[in-house]
Amino acid sequence: MKKLLYLLAFLTVSIAGAQDYTQVIQSYLNNNRAQLGLTAGDVEQVTVYSQSFSKSMNVNNVYAGQTINGIEVFNSVSSFAIKSGLVVNANVSFIDDASSKVNASTPSITAEGAITRAAQNLGINSPSQLELINNNGLNYLFNNGNISLNEIPVKLVYQPMPDQTLRLSWDLSIYLLDASHYYSVRIDALSGELIDTIDWVVNCDFGAGSHGHKVEHSILFKNENEFSIGGAQYRVFPMPFSNPLDGADVIVTSPEDATASPFGWHDTDGAGGAEFTITRGNNVWAMEDQNGNNGTGASPDGGATLNFDFPFGLPQPPANYVDASTVNLFYWNNIVHDVMYQYGFDEESGNFQENNYGNPGNDGDGVYADTQDGSGTNNANFSTPPDGSNPRMQMFIWDGGGAGPVDILTINNGPLAGVYQGVPAGFGGEIPFPPLTEDLVVVEDDDSGVSTDPNDACDPITNGGALSGKIAVIRRGECEFGFKGLAAQNEGAVAVIMVNNVAGPPIVMGAGAVGASVTIPMFMVSDVDGEAIIAEALLNTVNGTISGENIPPDLDSSLDNEIVVHEYGHGVSNRLTGGPNNTSCLNNQEQMGEGWSDYLGLMLTMQTGDQAEDVRGLAAYASSNPNGIREAPYSTDFGVNDYTYADVNGNVSVPHGVGFVWATMLWEMTWDLIDQYGFDADIYNGTGGNNIALQLVMDGMKLQACSPGFIDGRDAILQADALANAGANCEIIWAAFARRGLGFSASQGSSGSTTDGVEAFDLPPTGTCLLGIADANFDSNFNVYPNPSSGQINIASKISLGETTVTIVDMNGRTVYSQKVNLGTLTTLDASKLTTGIYLVNIEGDTYTHTSKLIMK
Repeated sequence: MKKLLYLLAFLTVSIAGAQDYTQVIQSYLNNNRAQLGLTAGDVEQVTVYSQSFSKSMNVNNVYAGQTINGIEVFNSVSSFAIKSGLVVNANVSFIDDASSKVNASTPSITAEGAITRAAQNLGINSPSQLELINNNGLNYLFNNGNISLNEIPVKLVYQPMPDQTLRLSWDLSIYLLDASHYYSVRIDALSGELIDTIDWVVNCDFGAGSHGHKVEHSILFKNENEFSIGGAQYRVFPMPFSNPLDGADVIVTSPEDATASPFGWHDTDGAGGAEFTITRGNNVWAMEDQNGNNGTGASPDGGATLNFDFPFGLPQPPANYVDASTVNLFYWNNIVHDVMYQYGFDEESGNFQENNYGNPGNDGDGVYADTQDGSGTNNANFSTPPDGSNPRMQMFIWDGGGAGPVDILTINNGPLAGVYQGVPAGFGGEIPFPPLTEDLVVVEDDDSGVSTDPNDACDPITNGGALSGKIAVIRRGECEFGFKGLAAQNEGAVAVIMVNNVAGPPIVMGAGAVGASVTIPMFMVSDVDGEAIIAEALLNTVNGTISGENIPPDLDSSLDNEIVVHEYGHGVSNRLTGGPNNTSCLNNQEQMGEGWSDYLGLMLTMQTGDQAEDVRGLAAYASSNPNGIREAPYSTDFGVNDYTYADVNGNVSVPHGVGFVWATMLWEMTWDLIDQYGFDADIYNGTGGNNIALQLVMDGMKLQACSPGFIDGRDAILQADALANAGANCEIIWAAFARRGLGFSASQGSSGSTTDGVEAFDLPPTGTCLLGIADANFDSNFNVYPNPSSGQINIASKISLGETTVTIVDMNGRTVYSQKVNLGTLTTLDASKLTTGIYLVNIEGDTYTHTSKLIMK
């Protein structure tokens, strides 16, 4: 059984070392509770969940939640950036007047009973042999009860409800045995009702998207002029290739980054030498899962020299290159790990590693990556439990012929001799290659009830003897396609040609109730072609050849590198938003998880020579569509992609379309920064606009609070730039977001809704770039102005406090100004000696402390 190391943190009130910041956070909340709309009781108890140091912003990111009656308020996770003992940035998600909204403090249902109720509500078997492993009164840990892949943690929380009440609930998680869902649920601790469900498995629903012409998957030739000396070798479609259409597979040698993976990609013990010669190591264990059982499937072995040179041989069915697919998946999971590490997704921030090599954070959570997973098609998913528990990536096979009819049938004799197009069924046997040649026989049935068409095989077949060993021709009709196919198969037919009975092209046939039992190949032809075949075959012998030669092979999403990065990106955004111990923060309607994942896929596949106006279709390879799977391709050209914030209000799907609009905005910002700083192909250590943009997006995820919306995400990026770059890119960031409707006057409404946002295209007033809407409308007992200032600053106070110490601290934590003043309703200070930058003004009296941000220009 997998040991859940993250539960060591789960079963404690706060993490080790975090207590140092509890008083700092409580002091900040007490001093600002009026502005935050909170009562003294709302901020009396704070639970610190995790902390991590951000090198780029030079702050400690601390994540804390609201606690009432010693019980946590679910998803009240708030983000605090702390420097030199001061909160320099905060995004707070506490519930106002919380104590008046709780319904109870003592449960009526036991923790064990909550697991049973959860299983019933989820439609799975009741737990058996359930055993309590540990508890501390509020928090419990049970074994898997034979219903979960992992142990089951249970704790009391208050669940916020739509009617603004807080209901005492049991919070628990169950990872279904088939790995299809990893449910985080809240069970009412009084009634046993299931009141909230979050699925940590993010299914990316790649099936729909923009329209475009089919991508031709031509043969890709292997580079024969390769030579490597020493180090592990991998044959892959390497970064920055998006997919096999970008170029030939090549051998790469020792691609690991020394900072992120100091002992290579096959180490787990932190000592020299590989522990594994298969596609397994500290960051990921890649394996095939063709039977879809989520076990430990086969992983290719590179031997003692770690030589993973396995041929792709495209185009051919994915099963023929499963080893090569697994190597590509292993390579890209490690690449994303190593690149994200440079931008702050490290051990302390909750990244995925079996061994943290002595660095803070919970380890034991490398990615399980399944290639050619048999549990689904035309999709991919990623599950993200809290820090210390393994995520799982599942990459599925995609239909390769999704662009329409192809040449399948050749009639060899008579007036109809020639080639005909068809569409294979979505079930049954493969269209044969080498070809199958036989006579075509029209099915005849007794027309006894289901339909009045004697050639649709919906009633008992009367010419079964003639069908044996022949190709059956059936007209589409009243009954299911699977029923028709099975009836012909039972009479000995070796294949089925289905004739469409409506005008237009043939379609992909669904299996229906019994189609899974059909093993012979089936395809549909158009009504025009099919009726001609029926008429001729009823009068004369018609001989035909069926061939799958022209049917594109299915496609392997593990070769579509953008999809791999996208899936991994769900793990990044879920571990960074709200901190690594809270992975339920991206479940609200306006959350942008799909957008961050799309964005990371785009960023890691940017190439020198790319232009802002280029058409970037996400998952173009797997979907056989150059425009990709979103509502439009990514491009800064409004003629290609004209989506703005207003489209979130009902014009796009949730969550994928919502994420698409967010990624469109991030893409806009990225290219504006590239225009300013240039493009740097060094994704690890570069200094270009693309590097700056990626860092800002990563830092923004760390700064935002739980359940963010678009305004929250925009402001977090602005805050990140203020902390990391003294606001140097403020105007660029504002301009990019404003161009896509997220300007200064835009209104988010509730992040729990996608119907109440209001777009705007304006910029902040001149001289107030760094002041977002929240700052401009911030009601305080103090007002520090002008802000920005060129020297003189005024402190206006609603109350006269007498002798007070005013301290100004720079963003490196150094005190650059300190003076005792007799603070009345208006006090003027001379700060002309301060250089341009961002500062914190700390006002401290006997009974009051206040901190304001000050910009010197």
